[in-house]
Amino acid sequence: MAAAAAANATPSVDSAVLSSWKDAYGGMSSDNVKGLVLALSSSLFIGASFIVKKKGLKKAGASGIRAGAGGYSYLVEPLWWVGMISMIVGEAANFAAYAFAPAILVTPLGALSIIISAVLAHIILREKLHTFGILGCALCVVGSTTIVLHAPQERQIESVKEVWDLATEPGFLLYASLVVTSVMIIIFHYVPRYGQTHIMCYIGICSLFGSLSVMSVKAIGIAIKLTLSGMNQLIYPQTWAFTLVLLVCVLTQMNYLNMALDTFNTAVVSPIYYVMFTSLTILASVIMFKEWDRQNAPQILTEMCGFVTILSGTFLLHKTKDMVDGSVSHSFRLPKHADEEDGFGQEGVLLMHQDSSRSPLYIPP
Repeated sequence: MAAAAAANATPSVDSAVLSSWKDAYGGMSSDNVKGLVLALSSSLFIGASFIVKKKGLKKAGASGIRAGAGGYSYLVEPLWWVGMISMIVGEAANFAAYAFAPAILVTPLGALSIIISAVLAHIILREKLHTFGILGCALCVVGSTTIVLHAPQERQIESVKEVWDLATEPGFLLYASLVVTSVMIIIFHYVPRYGQTHIMCYIGICSLFGSLSVMSVKAIGIAIKLTLSGMNQLIYPQTWAFTLVLLVCVLTQMNYLNMALDTFNTAVVSPIYYVMFTSLTILASVIMFKEWDRQNAPQILTEMCGFVTILSGTFLLHKTKDMVDGSVSHSFRLPKHADEEDGFGQEGVLLMHQDSSRSPLYIPP
Protein backbone atom coordinates (compact mmCIF):
# COMPACT_ATOMS: atom_id res chain seq x y z
CA MET A 1 0.00 0.00 0.00
CA ALA A 2 2.78 2.41 0.95
CA ALA A 3 4.67 1.62 -2.26
CA ALA A 4 1.54 2.23 -4.32
CA ALA A 5 0.92 5.56 -2.57
CA ALA A 6 4.51 6.62 -3.21
CA ALA A 7 4.19 5.66 -6.88
CA ASN A 8 0.99 7.68 -7.17
CA ALA A 9 2.63 10.67 -5.45
CA THR A 10 5.62 10.71 -7.78
CA PRO A 11 3.74 11.85 -10.90
CA SER A 12 2.09 14.68 -8.97
CA VAL A 13 5.48 15.89 -7.72
CA ASP A 14 6.92 15.67 -11.23
CA SER A 15 3.92 17.58 -12.56
CA ALA A 16 4.39 20.29 -9.96
CA VAL A 17 8.07 20.63 -10.83
CA LEU A 18 7.28 20.72 -14.56
CA SER A 19 4.55 23.32 -13.99
CA SER A 20 6.93 25.46 -11.95
CA TRP A 21 9.59 25.18 -14.66
CA LYS A 22 7.08 26.20 -17.33
CA ASP A 23 5.98 29.18 -15.26
CA ALA A 24 9.58 30.30 -14.85
CA TYR A 25 10.74 29.70 -18.43
CA GLY A 26 7.44 29.81 -20.31
CA GLY A 27 8.68 32.35 -22.82
CA MET A 28 8.59 36.07 -23.22
CA SER A 29 5.36 38.05 -23.05
CA SER A 30 4.22 40.02 -26.08
CA ASP A 31 5.22 43.28 -24.35
CA ASN A 32 8.72 41.93 -23.66
CA VAL A 33 9.04 40.91 -27.31
CA LYS A 34 8.01 44.41 -28.43
CA GLY A 35 10.50 45.96 -26.02
CA LEU A 36 13.24 43.60 -27.21
CA VAL A 37 12.62 44.42 -30.89
CA LEU A 38 12.62 48.15 -30.13
CA ALA A 39 15.83 47.89 -28.07
CA LEU A 40 17.60 45.91 -30.81
CA SER A 41 16.39 48.38 -33.45
CA SER A 42 17.66 51.20 -31.27
CA SER A 43 21.12 49.65 -31.04
CA LEU A 44 21.19 49.11 -34.81
CA PHE A 45 20.24 52.70 -35.66
CA ILE A 46 22.52 54.26 -33.05
CA GLY A 47 25.48 52.01 -33.82
CA ALA A 48 25.16 52.82 -37.53
CA SER A 49 24.70 56.54 -36.82
CA PHE A 50 28.23 56.77 -35.39
CA ILE A 51 29.76 55.50 -38.61
CA VAL A 52 27.56 57.57 -40.93
CA LYS A 53 28.20 60.74 -38.93
CA LYS A 54 31.93 60.11 -38.92
CA LYS A 55 31.91 59.65 -42.70
CA GLY A 56 30.03 62.94 -42.94
CA LEU A 57 32.51 64.67 -40.63
CA LYS A 58 35.47 63.47 -42.68
CA LYS A 59 33.82 64.54 -45.91
CA ALA A 60 32.98 67.97 -44.49
CA GLY A 61 36.47 68.35 -43.02
CA ALA A 62 38.06 67.71 -46.40
CA SER A 63 36.39 70.79 -47.86
CA GLY A 64 36.23 73.07 -44.83
CA ILE A 65 37.30 73.57 -41.22
CA ARG A 66 37.15 70.33 -39.25
CA ALA A 67 34.78 70.10 -36.29
CA GLY A 68 37.73 69.31 -34.02
CA ALA A 69 39.22 72.69 -34.97
CA GLY A 70 35.99 74.53 -34.19
CA GLY A 71 34.42 74.35 -37.65
CA TYR A 72 30.74 73.73 -38.40
CA SER A 73 30.92 72.76 -42.06
CA TYR A 74 29.40 69.39 -41.19
CA LEU A 75 26.04 71.15 -40.67
CA VAL A 76 25.69 71.49 -44.45
CA GLU A 77 26.85 67.93 -45.12
CA PRO A 78 23.84 65.65 -45.98
CA LEU A 79 25.67 62.51 -44.85
CA TRP A 80 26.11 63.94 -41.35
CA TRP A 81 22.39 64.68 -41.14
CA VAL A 82 21.58 61.12 -42.22
CA GLY A 83 23.63 59.93 -39.24
CA MET A 84 21.92 62.42 -36.93
CA ILE A 85 18.45 61.30 -38.05
CA SER A 86 19.49 57.68 -37.55
CA MET A 87 20.59 58.52 -34.02
CA ILE A 88 17.29 60.29 -33.23
CA VAL A 89 15.29 57.34 -34.57
CA GLY A 90 17.38 55.00 -32.43
CA GLU A 91 16.80 57.05 -29.31
CA ALA A 92 13.07 57.19 -30.00
CA ALA A 93 13.03 53.40 -30.29
CA ASN A 94 14.99 53.09 -27.05
CA PHE A 95 12.54 55.44 -25.31
CA ALA A 96 9.61 53.34 -26.53
CA ALA A 97 11.30 50.10 -25.45
CA TYR A 98 11.09 51.14 -21.79
CA ALA A 99 7.30 51.41 -22.12
CA PHE A 100 7.03 47.71 -22.99
CA ALA A 101 9.91 45.87 -21.29
CA PRO A 102 11.62 46.03 -17.88
CA ALA A 103 14.78 48.13 -17.56
CA ILE A 104 16.80 45.02 -16.65
CA LEU A 105 16.13 43.81 -20.23
CA VAL A 106 16.42 47.09 -22.16
CA THR A 107 19.36 48.87 -20.49
CA PRO A 108 22.10 46.20 -20.88
CA LEU A 109 21.22 45.78 -24.57
CA GLY A 110 22.68 49.23 -25.15
CA ALA A 111 26.06 47.48 -25.32
CA LEU A 112 25.04 46.01 -28.68
CA SER A 113 25.46 49.43 -30.30
CA ILE A 114 29.18 49.06 -29.51
CA ILE A 115 29.32 45.83 -31.51
CA ILE A 116 27.50 47.36 -34.46
CA SER A 117 29.82 50.39 -34.44
CA ALA A 118 32.93 48.22 -34.18
CA VAL A 119 31.89 45.91 -37.02
CA LEU A 120 30.77 48.73 -39.32
CA ALA A 121 33.96 50.69 -38.56
CA HIS A 122 35.98 47.62 -39.54
CA ILE A 123 34.03 47.16 -42.80
CA ILE A 124 33.32 50.74 -43.88
CA LEU A 125 36.04 52.85 -42.26
CA ARG A 126 38.73 50.16 -42.53
CA GLU A 127 39.53 50.49 -38.84
CA LYS A 128 41.28 47.40 -37.51
CA LEU A 129 39.26 45.18 -35.19
CA HIS A 130 41.68 43.35 -32.89
CA THR A 131 41.17 39.67 -32.11
CA PHE A 132 40.32 40.57 -28.53
CA GLY A 133 37.78 43.04 -29.93
CA ILE A 134 36.06 40.18 -31.75
CA LEU A 135 36.07 38.24 -28.47
CA GLY A 136 34.55 41.28 -26.74
CA CYS A 137 31.77 41.39 -29.34
CA ALA A 138 31.09 37.69 -28.80
CA LEU A 139 30.91 38.18 -25.02
CA CYS A 140 28.42 41.03 -25.45
CA VAL A 141 26.22 38.84 -27.66
CA VAL A 142 26.35 35.91 -25.22
CA GLY A 143 25.59 38.15 -22.25
CA SER A 144 22.73 39.91 -24.04
CA THR A 145 21.22 36.58 -25.10
CA THR A 146 21.42 35.29 -21.53
CA ILE A 147 19.60 38.34 -20.18
CA VAL A 148 16.94 38.20 -22.91
CA LEU A 149 16.17 34.54 -22.20
CA HIS A 150 15.84 35.08 -18.44
CA ALA A 151 14.44 38.63 -18.17
CA PRO A 152 11.36 39.08 -15.95
CA GLN A 153 7.96 39.70 -17.50
CA GLU A 154 6.85 43.31 -17.74
CA ARG A 155 4.54 44.42 -14.94
CA GLN A 156 1.01 45.15 -16.15
CA ILE A 157 0.21 48.80 -15.39
CA GLU A 158 -3.13 50.45 -16.19
CA SER A 159 -2.42 54.04 -15.16
CA VAL A 160 0.47 56.40 -14.55
CA LYS A 161 -0.93 56.68 -11.03
CA GLU A 162 0.21 53.12 -10.43
CA VAL A 163 3.75 54.08 -11.43
CA TRP A 164 3.55 57.06 -9.09
CA ASP A 165 2.43 54.77 -6.26
CA LEU A 166 5.45 52.54 -6.92
CA ALA A 167 7.75 55.58 -6.96
CA THR A 168 6.39 56.85 -3.64
CA GLU A 169 6.74 53.58 -1.73
CA PRO A 170 9.23 53.74 1.19
CA GLY A 171 11.87 51.60 -0.52
CA PHE A 172 12.20 53.73 -3.63
CA LEU A 173 11.79 56.99 -1.72
CA LEU A 174 14.76 55.94 0.40
CA TYR A 175 16.78 55.14 -2.76
CA ALA A 176 15.84 58.44 -4.42
CA SER A 177 16.68 60.37 -1.24
CA LEU A 178 20.09 58.70 -1.04
CA VAL A 179 20.73 59.50 -4.71
CA VAL A 180 19.82 63.18 -4.38
CA THR A 181 21.78 63.54 -1.12
CA SER A 182 24.83 61.84 -2.62
CA VAL A 183 24.70 64.02 -5.73
CA MET A 184 24.44 67.21 -3.66
CA ILE A 185 27.42 66.17 -1.52
CA ILE A 186 29.51 65.33 -4.59
CA ILE A 187 28.61 68.58 -6.38
CA PHE A 188 29.22 70.95 -3.49
CA HIS A 189 31.99 69.16 -1.57
CA TYR A 190 33.96 66.84 -3.84
CA VAL A 191 33.75 68.41 -7.31
CA PRO A 192 35.43 71.72 -6.30
CA ARG A 193 38.28 69.79 -4.63
CA TYR A 194 38.72 66.67 -6.72
CA GLY A 195 36.70 67.13 -9.94
CA GLN A 196 39.76 67.73 -12.14
CA THR A 197 41.71 64.75 -10.80
CA HIS A 198 39.16 62.06 -9.80
CA ILE A 199 36.96 60.71 -12.58
CA MET A 200 34.41 59.23 -10.17
CA CYS A 201 33.15 62.71 -9.18
CA TYR A 202 31.61 63.47 -12.56
CA ILE A 203 30.75 59.86 -13.40
CA GLY A 204 29.08 59.36 -10.02
CA ILE A 205 26.76 62.34 -10.54
CA CYS A 206 25.81 61.22 -14.04
CA SER A 207 25.24 57.59 -13.09
CA LEU A 208 23.18 58.34 -9.97
CA PHE A 209 20.89 60.81 -11.73
CA GLY A 210 20.92 58.53 -14.78
CA SER A 211 19.13 55.81 -12.82
CA LEU A 212 16.36 58.28 -11.87
CA SER A 213 16.12 59.55 -15.45
CA VAL A 214 15.51 56.01 -16.76
CA MET A 215 12.74 55.46 -14.21
CA SER A 216 11.14 58.72 -15.37
CA VAL A 217 11.55 57.71 -19.02
CA LYS A 218 9.78 54.44 -18.28
CA ALA A 219 6.93 56.22 -16.49
CA ILE A 220 6.49 58.71 -19.35
CA GLY A 221 6.70 55.92 -21.92
CA ILE A 222 3.94 54.00 -20.13
CA ALA A 223 1.82 57.17 -19.98
CA ILE A 224 2.24 57.73 -23.73
CA LYS A 225 1.47 54.08 -24.52
CA LEU A 226 -1.74 54.18 -22.45
CA THR A 227 -2.74 57.54 -23.94
CA LEU A 228 -2.36 56.19 -27.48
CA SER A 229 -4.50 53.19 -26.52
CA GLY A 230 -7.36 55.50 -25.51
CA MET A 231 -6.67 56.08 -21.80
CA ASN A 232 -5.52 59.68 -21.58
CA GLN A 233 -2.72 60.00 -19.00
CA LEU A 234 -1.82 63.60 -19.81
CA ILE A 235 -4.57 64.86 -17.51
CA TYR A 236 -2.78 63.49 -14.45
CA PRO A 237 -0.25 65.72 -12.66
CA GLN A 238 1.92 62.64 -12.03
CA THR A 239 2.78 62.48 -15.75
CA TRP A 240 4.10 66.03 -15.68
CA ALA A 241 5.92 65.42 -12.39
CA PHE A 242 7.84 62.57 -14.02
CA THR A 243 8.56 64.85 -17.00
CA LEU A 244 10.00 67.52 -14.68
CA VAL A 245 12.20 64.97 -12.92
CA LEU A 246 13.44 63.73 -16.31
CA LEU A 247 14.35 67.24 -17.48
CA VAL A 248 16.26 68.03 -14.28
CA CYS A 249 18.16 64.74 -14.36
CA VAL A 250 19.01 64.92 -18.07
CA LEU A 251 20.23 68.52 -17.90
CA THR A 252 22.42 67.65 -14.91
CA GLN A 253 23.80 64.58 -16.66
CA MET A 254 24.53 66.52 -19.83
CA ASN A 255 26.46 69.15 -17.88
CA TYR A 256 28.66 66.75 -15.92
CA LEU A 257 29.13 64.32 -18.82
CA ASN A 258 30.55 67.15 -20.87
CA MET A 259 32.86 68.03 -17.97
CA ALA A 260 34.01 64.41 -17.71
CA LEU A 261 34.63 64.11 -21.46
CA ASP A 262 36.45 67.44 -21.56
CA THR A 263 38.69 66.54 -18.60
CA PHE A 264 39.39 62.82 -18.95
CA ASN A 265 40.18 60.34 -21.70
CA THR A 266 36.99 59.18 -23.43
CA ALA A 267 38.25 55.59 -23.54
CA VAL A 268 38.29 55.68 -19.73
CA VAL A 269 35.03 57.59 -19.25
CA SER A 270 32.91 55.34 -21.47
CA PRO A 271 33.39 51.90 -19.85
CA ILE A 272 33.28 53.25 -16.28
CA TYR A 273 30.12 55.18 -17.04
CA TYR A 274 28.51 52.17 -18.74
CA VAL A 275 29.16 49.97 -15.71
CA MET A 276 27.89 52.49 -13.15
CA PHE A 277 24.96 53.75 -15.23
CA THR A 278 23.67 50.28 -16.07
CA SER A 279 24.23 48.86 -12.57
CA LEU A 280 22.42 51.71 -10.83
CA THR A 281 19.60 51.65 -13.39
CA ILE A 282 19.02 47.94 -12.76
CA LEU A 283 19.12 48.54 -9.00
CA ALA A 284 16.60 51.38 -9.25
CA SER A 285 14.31 49.29 -11.45
CA VAL A 286 14.47 46.31 -9.10
CA ILE A 287 13.58 48.53 -6.15
CA MET A 288 10.80 50.50 -7.86
CA PHE A 289 9.13 47.85 -10.03
CA LYS A 290 10.08 44.85 -7.84
CA GLU A 291 11.07 42.88 -10.91
CA TRP A 292 12.95 40.21 -8.98
CA ASP A 293 9.93 39.46 -6.79
CA ARG A 294 8.47 37.54 -9.74
CA GLN A 295 11.63 35.47 -10.32
CA ASN A 296 13.45 32.65 -8.59
CA ALA A 297 17.08 32.64 -7.45
CA PRO A 298 18.51 30.75 -10.48
CA GLN A 299 16.92 33.24 -12.89
CA ILE A 300 18.28 36.22 -10.99
CA LEU A 301 21.75 34.66 -10.79
CA THR A 302 21.70 33.90 -14.52
CA GLU A 303 20.75 37.50 -15.32
CA MET A 304 23.63 38.76 -13.21
CA CYS A 305 26.02 36.40 -14.99
CA GLY A 306 24.77 37.72 -18.33
CA PHE A 307 25.29 41.29 -17.15
CA VAL A 308 28.84 40.56 -15.99
CA THR A 309 29.53 38.90 -19.35
CA ILE A 310 28.40 42.06 -21.17
CA LEU A 311 30.60 44.19 -18.92
CA SER A 312 33.58 41.96 -19.71
CA GLY A 313 32.96 42.26 -23.42
CA THR A 314 32.58 46.04 -23.17
CA PHE A 315 35.90 46.43 -21.36
CA LEU A 316 37.63 44.19 -23.88
CA LEU A 317 36.32 46.31 -26.75
CA HIS A 318 37.53 49.54 -25.16
CA LYS A 319 40.93 48.07 -24.29
CA THR A 320 41.24 46.80 -27.83
CA LYS A 321 40.93 50.31 -29.19
CA ASP A 322 44.14 51.25 -27.37
CA MET A 323 45.89 47.99 -28.27
CA VAL A 324 45.35 48.59 -31.97
CA ASP A 325 47.68 51.56 -31.76
CA GLY A 326 50.31 49.42 -30.06
CA SER A 327 49.97 50.96 -26.64
CA VAL A 328 47.62 50.84 -23.70
CA SER A 329 46.92 54.07 -21.88
CA HIS A 330 47.47 54.23 -18.16
CA SER A 331 46.47 57.82 -17.59
CA PHE A 332 43.03 59.22 -17.01
CA ARG A 333 43.96 62.55 -18.59
CA LEU A 334 45.13 62.08 -22.14
CA PRO A 335 45.00 64.09 -25.38
CA LYS A 336 41.94 63.71 -27.57
CA HIS A 337 41.82 60.66 -29.83
CA ALA A 338 42.25 61.04 -33.55
CA ASP A 339 38.54 60.31 -33.93
CA GLU A 340 37.71 63.19 -31.64
CA GLU A 341 39.99 65.45 -33.61
CA ASP A 342 37.82 64.68 -36.60
CA GLY A 343 34.96 65.99 -34.54
CA PHE A 344 33.34 62.61 -34.03
CA GLY A 345 33.59 62.73 -30.28
CA GLN A 346 32.36 66.32 -29.95
CA GLU A 347 28.93 65.99 -31.50
CA GLY A 348 26.84 65.47 -28.39
CA VAL A 349 26.26 63.41 -25.30
CA LEU A 350 24.91 59.87 -25.29
CA LEU A 351 21.86 59.01 -23.13
CA MET A 352 21.16 55.29 -23.04
CA HIS A 353 23.77 53.76 -25.31
CA GLN A 354 27.51 53.54 -25.50
CA ASP A 355 30.33 54.11 -27.94
CA SER A 356 34.01 54.64 -27.40
CA SER A 357 33.79 58.30 -28.32
CA ARG A 358 30.47 59.10 -26.70
CA SER A 359 28.79 58.80 -23.33
CA PRO A 360 25.46 57.01 -22.49
CA LEU A 361 22.59 59.56 -22.95
CA TYR A 362 22.03 61.18 -26.29
CA ILE A 363 21.50 64.91 -26.21
CA PRO A 364 21.77 66.28 -29.76
CA PRO A 365 24.00 69.36 -30.12
